[in-house]
Amino acid sequence: MAATLRDVADRAQVSVRTVSNVVSGYEHVSEKMRQRVLRAIDELGYIPNPVARTLRTGRTGLLSLVVPEIDVPYFSQLAREVIDAAGHLGFQVMIDQTGHDHERERQLLRGGGRRNLFDGMLFASLATRDELRDVNPAKSSPLILLGEHVFDRRFDHVAIDNVVAAHDATSHLLDRGCTRIAAIGSQPKESYSTPLQRTEGFRKALQERGLEPVNALQRTAAHYGRADGYAAATSLLRKAKRPDAMFCYSDLLAMGAIRAVFDAGLRVPEDVAIIGIDDIEEGRYSRPSLSTVSLDTPFIARTAVSRLAARIEDPSLPAEEFIAPHTLIARESTETRR
Repeated sequence: MAATLRDVADRAQVSVRTVSNVVSGYEHVSEKMRQRVLRAIDELGYIPNPVARTLRTGRTGLLSLVVPEIDVPYFSQLAREVIDAAGHLGFQVMIDQTGHDHERERQLLRGGGRRNLFDGMLFASLATRDELRDVNPAKSSPLILLGEHVFDRRFDHVAIDNVVAAHDATSHLLDRGCTRIAAIGSQPKESYSTPLQRTEGFRKALQERGLEPVNALQRTAAHYGRADGYAAATSLLRKAKRPDAMFCYSDLLAMGAIRAVFDAGLRVPEDVAIIGIDDIEEGRYSRPSLSTVSLDTPFIARTAVSRLAARIEDPSLPAEEFIAPHTLIARESTETRR
């Protein structure tokens, strides 16, 4: 017969409640006690019954993570970190993607019966204030917003300071003597925060050095992929007065821009310096390696999951904003100047 909670409790010489707390990921259990219970679980081959747990606690032990595109390296890394952080607290994670479809985002936020599958949601997609306004925090399951939002004190928010990150990237190019700096990644038709904030940081850095942003050197990007970066950079390089540097709003845009520079018969960074944001693994091994603003994805994941777990325990917690640190990493795409 399959081992039960009582069997584990007897083997570990603890109460059934203690075993239940360990299995449920309850954090207020001493490490010594936790290890004793885990050894007993391993020895007996105990498998928790999720249906029984749901009936007993009203919780499923499942969290939902919503991202725009799972195959974008940043979101893949975020998903991995979220899964690890959730596992340490006894949760499992199901991942959904919106494909940048706002109607899909609305459906996931409204949830209906589907939201009842999850104890809480981590939402790393592009929803605007209007879409979030339809969600009543008091009547929905716990929700944590990641990245693309302005904190409005209704929902917890975990993000980086996009204005400062863009300012740091642009300042790095200025420090290396660049003066005709292009920006790739604005999205004027969208109302979510990241493109607007990164444009603000870009413009602010130039103005602090007495330079006015040149509209002709700014390019939009429908998505933050390599092809978008390639197309935008190719357009910029056809100008009679081409840029001597490009600040790209993501590393993937920057990877496409680097290819465009080489296809134009130019060199990175000797002719055009390039920097991105994200610090994806591909950029560390490209040639030239990519200068970037590195985001502390583990911090974002750990903070978001722990805050969601706390909100599941106490839905009345006031909303808070958590800003993750970032670091500028200079590599070959900006480091060698004539």
